[in-house]
Amino acid sequence: MRSTVRDVMTTQVVAVRKDASFKEMIARMRAARISAFPVVDQRGKVVGVVSEGDLLNKEADQAASPGTIAGLLHFRFHEKAAGVTAGELMTSPAVTIGPDAPVTEAARVMRDRRVKRLPVVNGTGHLIGVISRADVLSVFTRADTDIRHEVTAEVIRGGSLVRPQGFSVTVDNGVVTLSGRPENDRAGRDLIEAVRHIEGVVTVRDQLSYAGVP
Repeated sequence: MRSTVRDVMTTQVVAVRKDASFKEMIARMRAARISAFPVVDQRGKVVGVVSEGDLLNKEADQAASPGTIAGLLHFRFHEKAAGVTAGELMTSPAVTIGPDAPVTEAARVMRDRRVKRLPVVNGTGHLIGVISRADVLSVFTRADTDIRHEVTAEVIRGGSLVRPQGFSVTVDNGVVTLSGRPENDRAGRDLIEAVRHIEGVVTVRDQLSYAGVP
């Protein structure tokens, strides 16, 4: 089982047009209790993202005195801070993801690009949802019984990594403990790696007995 972005994304999305004013964005951000939203054009295509950080540039710019070291260091933010619409303040191009991408891919993009959420777009670039860090982490709420069933039925009995006899599997709050004796060290390592990639697994405790190890 591998969840896709479509499975966990939010479809009720707060978005703004490029001509949305600074005050309008602040009001909508507070009303919806969000820290960023996509910016779309007249056709509904995502053209950027406005975050709290983008809006805070204006306040920070006003606090920096001309000629100060802080003012010089933040000079590159000055032009954006002078903006008054979403189109002028947004970060563009937006970092987006497709609905059929694995949730693990969304997590990787968020980590690498240092963003808290991703607009979800279809094949034509139109906004269809948003996936947040909380949505990504929701896969770890998977029931222990479901995880154990996948480990035993699909990885051990249904796979070809090890002979299925003599293995014990326990799952507690997403932590999988494996015991038993694989045919060789390679089979044991492959088994551990396969279980580690099962959705909802927090970590794997390796209690396997390897060849030559009592």
